[in-house]
Amino acid sequence: MSSIKAKQTVIITGASKGVGKACARLFAQKRLNLVLVARNKKNLDILSEELNLLTEVMVVPMDVKNQSHCSTLVEKVFSMFGSIDILINNAGYHARGLVENNKFEDLAMMIDVNLKAPIVLSRLVLPFMVNKNCAIINVASLAGRTPIPGSSVYSASKFGLRAFTYSLATELRGRDIKIAVISPGPIDTGFILDDIDSVSDLTFSQRISTAENVAKEILNLCTNKRIEKTMPWLSGILTNLTYLFPKISQFMLPFMENQGRRNKRKIKNKI
Repeated sequence: MSSIKAKQTVIITGASKGVGKACARLFAQKRLNLVLVARNKKNLDILSEELNLLTEVMVVPMDVKNQSHCSTLVEKVFSMFGSIDILINNAGYHARGLVENNKFEDLAMMIDVNLKAPIVLSRLVLPFMVNKNCAIINVASLAGRTPIPGSSVYSASKFGLRAFTYSLATELRGRDIKIAVISPGPIDTGFILDDIDSVSDLTFSQRISTAENVAKEILNLCTNKRIEKTMPWLSGILTNLTYLFPKISQFMLPFMENQGRRNKRKIKNKI
């Protein structure tokens, strides 16, 4: 695939903060039409004011769990811009804790936001991806490659999103639509840092990525030949090993949790 072009149109969910916000800024520099989706209208409006000097920005405050909202979104975008070229399924939700202690509505929301919404949005945009160099990039997690204690349903949703990505890529072979997934470990955003004590020690056993670095890799995935990018790369290798050889995971878990506890203490001292 060639590079993305100015005035292509990109939809970014979860665009009001974190990785979504970093993606919006990066794609704005490339002069793509931006469609920023999130529930927080105030944050979207602030970001729009920052970026509309660079490109055209559409702000859509909505809940990605609502299928009718998703349908309306796609119709509005195509009506305004005449094309949908890139979809970044970035919106995510995580209610940490043991399954038996989670509220039923939180369990359902993790599946609805992390898995159902990307599937629905991908289905809705596909008929409108008629130009060259289109892409759907799903933001998963290393938790979707190896089980994380205290994140069972979150892990399940990201496992599912990763499987959906690979299956959809196979279905769309021969069409000029790039399908890919990014699987980062911890990212220095409020997603984990605002509630650091509830985040598993295992999560902090690996290097933390920046939102900007993840956004750059998402941009690269739109045009390169990779179907998946793991961050950091060493964690990607380790998750492959623990998936193929579960006993390795059982052996390594205490050591990684100890390392994670030490790293977490260092991070908390800096906050």
